[in-house]
Amino acid sequence: MQILRFAQGDILHMKKKHPCGDERFRVLRTGSDVRVRCEGCGRDMTFSRIALEKMIRKVEADDPSEAN
Repeated sequence: MQILRFAQGDILHMKKKHPCGDERFRVLRTGSDVRVRCEGCGRDMTFSRIALEKMIRKVEADDPSEAN
């Protein structure tokens, strides 16, 4: 299994949609627990990294032009 790399500010596209209908979540904080916010309704949630990695379909970088 490949380890997913994501950082603060990245957009995560999930396999299942949030009840509001959006599938995109912005990463607010990373660590053993990851805090994300729904881009549709603004709901703030915290998941364990292991559980979250199983839910992710795609990672969209915040802004590739700002990378070092």
